[in-house]
Amino acid sequence: RKSTCEAARLVLAAAVEAGAPEDIIGWIDEPSLELSNAVMHHPDINLILATGGPGMVKAAYSSGKPAIGVGAGNTPAVIDECADIKRAVASILMSKTFDNGVVCASEQSAIVVDAVYDAVRDRFAHHGGHILSAAEADAVRKVLLVDGHLNADIVGQSAHTIAAMAGIAVPATTKVLIGEVTDIADAEPFAHEKLSPTLALYRAADFQDACDKAAALVALGGIGHTSVLYTDQDQQGGRIRQFGAVMKTARILINTPSSQGGIGDLYNFRLAPSLTLGCGSWGGNSISENVGPQHLINKKTVAKRAENMLWHKLPKSIYFRRGILPFALEELRGKKRCLIVTDRFLFENGYVAETVRILKNLGLEVETFFEVAADPTLAVVRKGLSLANAFQPDVILALGGGSPMDAAKIMWVMYEAPEVAFEDLALRFMDIRKRIYTFPKLGVKAQLVAVPTTSGTGSEVTPFAVVTDERTGTKYPIADYELTPSMAIIDANLVMDMPKGLTAAGGIDAVTHALEAYVSVIANEYTDGQALQALKLLKGHLPSAYINGAKDPKARELVHNGATLAGIAFANAFLGVCHSMAHKLGAEFHLPHGIANALLIANVIRYNAADIPTKQTAFSQYDRPKGVARYAEVARHLELGGSRDHERVEKLI
Repeated sequence: RKSTCEAARLVLAAAVEAGAPEDIIGWIDEPSLELSNAVMHHPDINLILATGGPGMVKAAYSSGKPAIGVGAGNTPAVIDECADIKRAVASILMSKTFDNGVVCASEQSAIVVDAVYDAVRDRFAHHGGHILSAAEADAVRKVLLVDGHLNADIVGQSAHTIAAMAGIAVPATTKVLIGEVTDIADAEPFAHEKLSPTLALYRAADFQDACDKAAALVALGGIGHTSVLYTDQDQQGGRIRQFGAVMKTARILINTPSSQGGIGDLYNFRLAPSLTLGCGSWGGNSISENVGPQHLINKKTVAKRAENMLWHKLPKSIYFRRGILPFALEELRGKKRCLIVTDRFLFENGYVAETVRILKNLGLEVETFFEVAADPTLAVVRKGLSLANAFQPDVILALGGGSPMDAAKIMWVMYEAPEVAFEDLALRFMDIRKRIYTFPKLGVKAQLVAVPTTSGTGSEVTPFAVVTDERTGTKYPIADYELTPSMAIIDANLVMDMPKGLTAAGGIDAVTHALEAYVSVIANEYTDGQALQALKLLKGHLPSAYINGAKDPKARELVHNGATLAGIAFANAFLGVCHSMAHKLGAEFHLPHGIANALLIANVIRYNAADIPTKQTAFSQYDRPKGVARYAEVARHLELGGSRDHERVEKLI
């Protein structure tokens, strides 16, 4: 108490001399629980830093003030057979005599493996440690604790003084009183924090037993504080990791005197210098590190508004024009095996045969999985995956509409990274580039080539896939840029015979893609042009493609290209509530996705085209509601007429 007050006086004098306020530091000359409690509840107190027993820390946390409390220690030091015994013993003796053991990080017990126990014991005895006899140990036990609590009279006293208090005689040069004990229990005084140059000495059968004993001692009274291991730190990394995994302490010191090592910046440079050591939630504290000035100051952060980094990601290669399929597939020359993923209709009606012929002429072995149906399920994906695992392709070629491409993408992930769990792939996110689950790197074992035979989904250029859990009926939209195909082949000859219904559904799907990408909060200079061009192509040629089909091959081609452009736009700007609801509507009533979009898009436009929306989506570059203006821009681009923005929106609808 007197030393603490005198230290405070010295620091105050130095602070005032340096220009600090005269009352910057204060103290209580005669401390009591009542005075401490009054100070903690005083209205001028802004923060409490509580160093003391559990009662003091609890009182601080219960004061209603911001508080940083630290816990009690009961540091065990394990010495294994690989340790430098001379250094270990010298370190512990030095630590225990520093401030006569009052530092809360000081060793309270040494746990020595049987192989070196006698050598360590003898080393302690020869260098100032007094190994207590059984009778002497009993005498010391009586002065260590009083009524189950630490005896305040021994705190900070020398080993010689404590021995005298216990009625035993030891040399005046004795550094530490060492009791050989076996029990780790409340009833064993040596097993507790003693804040004096007294030490428990335990024998352990082996390293595992030593770790178990150390963990038990920490749990008894020093959880969260400090533990020590003496071993060969250069050769015994495994033991260090094992010890670290077992110990519930914030400070795990290796080959270090714990009093000096725990307070930091002397025997290691990982711990901040401090005599106030947090124990984390283990010890009922708010922090687990050494308390420093950074914990006692308020920080102001001035953060200027900044926009997210945006991106424009595409397949490495996109090939387009009628009749280019055989030329584009030349890119696969040199590959060994190709797995085609398609649906039964395309397989049985000859649409796959030409692709198989081209691939075989290029020297590839070909296997075909043709069991994909609309709204592909996890069961179908896993069946295709089994074929892929057996065939070991270095190319996966998705041929068909959105369903084969969706199935192929998920198969690709599971083929490349069999350890992934679908549940992880389906985790939601706010920013696709900052998702919790990191997708595996794809393209290591196989390329994914996407060849659309419908015009609408845009899946051939997007990082999205939709798969249904057949057990629950739940549709999972999976999104990550790793899912972007390696190559997309946009050959309009493959869509010439699309039926009218599919042409309409796919066309409206593509229109919705472009519209939602253009009004997205992530829309940008790169996606805007593709969305608008897609809408221009679709407006100009979708009616003829629907009415005339293969009789107007140019319209078919431009609609096909428009659908892919819309895919590129929404791959990078994303979609909105129309598509979100369309997935739910389609899953519930088994509607084609394009039809579900068609049923919703007009009302979605009206909903989005609000001058004062109920809520604005949070995204840094989207600084104000723009729905009306963006839809009006689309109407102007498509030359739909109208003199005012709201009129243009109605023309668009």
